[in-house]
Amino acid sequence: MAEKRRKFTAEFREGSVRIVTETGKPAPETAKDLGINETTLASWVSRAKRAERARPEVKLPLDRGHLETGT
Repeated sequence: MAEKRRKFTAEFREGSVRIVTETGKPAPETAKDLGINETTLASWVSRAKRAERARPEVKLPLDRGHLETGT
């Protein structure tokens, strides 16, 4: 009999990816700690990295107030 697929919330997926990307903790170790398949976590990380590269860079306007000399 086939196993029932588990569903993970977006918050859980995003948090799992952040653990790997922000702390540098290896994906296999993170997956084991979280009780998920390491291939699943690797695909989430890969998808997040692709999405980050595809996102256009946002340039914020400069705050010129600190550049004024008062003259």
